Amino acid sequence: MSLQSTDKKYIANTYNRFPVSIVSGKGSVVKDENGKEYIDLGSGIGVTSFGIADEVWQNAITEQISKVQHMSNLYYTEPCVRLAEILCKRSGMKKVFFSNSGAEANECAIKIARKYASDKYGKDRFTIITLNNSFHGRTLTTLSATGQEHYHELFTPLTPGFISVDAGDLDAIKEIHKETPVAGVLIECIQGEGGVLPVDSAFIKDLNDWCNENDVLFMVDEVQTGNGRTGELYAYMNYGVSPDVVSTAKGLAGGLPLGAVLIGEKAQNVLGFGDHGSTFGGNPVCCAAAVSIIERIDFALLSDVKEKSKAVFEALKGAVGVESVCGLGLMIGIKTVRPAADVVKEAMENGVLCLTAKDKVRLLPALNIPKETLLAAVEIIKTACANM
Repeated sequence: MSLQSTDKKYIANTYNRFPVSIVSGKGSVVKDENGKEYIDLGSGIGVTSFGIADEVWQNAITEQISKVQHMSNLYYTEPCVRLAEILCKRSGMKKVFFSNSGAEANECAIKIARKYASDKYGKDRFTIITLNNSFHGRTLTTLSATGQEHYHELFTPLTPGFISVDAGDLDAIKEIHKETPVAGVLIECIQGEGGVLPVDSAFIKDLNDWCNENDVLFMVDEVQTGNGRTGELYAYMNYGVSPDVVSTAKGLAGGLPLGAVLIGEKAQNVLGFGDHGSTFGGNPVCCAAAVSIIERIDFALLSDVKEKSKAVFEALKGAVGVESVCGLGLMIGIKTVRPAADVVKEAMENGVLCLTAKDKVRLLPALNIPKETLLAAVEIIKTACANM
């Protein structure tokens, strides 16, 4: 049996895979079983921050594997502590909790908000506000936090205590708080799965201020937008706000499963012994990988991300078949005249791998993709957009 037919026989039918089997790669170029090469503009949905088979990342992993591949969180391990220190110093946050994924990081953030509110105001203050069109994960609770009804339909009853409002509607949040005291607000600065939609910066600042005034935890989901993706270490840094809690994952460990919750001063001591935990959270191999990633996301790299982003926007401006371009840094959405899925399919046939998000073509290339490689791929996408 072929790899694809064996997959269909034995793996749960939850992914509508493209008919391509990737077997190897280097940097931002991957190769299928037939030897065909593709420029990868998806990076595993924003995961492989420095591309495929990155040598610095590989060395960090193999060095740690030769020491200890896993240890219970009942003991200390150096990569876990080192990564937490780096993240706190780079972000200004105070504490870190490590998990395995973005959904788990968001679950932890929600637990922090509810315990913070319960400890100070009583058990009736538990409501979490999110935004319509948001996406926060696929566990039942993070699905409940997700502000898209079509994700809810098959999995009711959902976890109670979540209310979604339109981005920009601070008045709606104020009214909810009068009737149902709010424990926390969880937003994405750019709604990735919702269509690569940046949330208005004035609203984000006003919301941060309102949360501070009302002792409501202001939480930012940086699962997709974090770790250099938008041209800052975390997307909220583009907006001049100070979250109480930040969740992140995806590109943090460059291809290994690792999530993190960064906790600010107000909530740093909310979780005590036994309040939360994770068997694999803080795994030393994953943390060593993440150290090798975060240490290289410096000013020079972030400036390069911004420069390449500007070049992509300029290349797509006025292109035939392109209605609009949105996003920030190397998180870019292209609204096309043709159905986005058709553009992605044609681009793939011509050697470029990209994604969709709602009605847009979505680009999430490796942060260090060479500019010439990126622009060559954009030209192939432009051709696909024009073939109507």
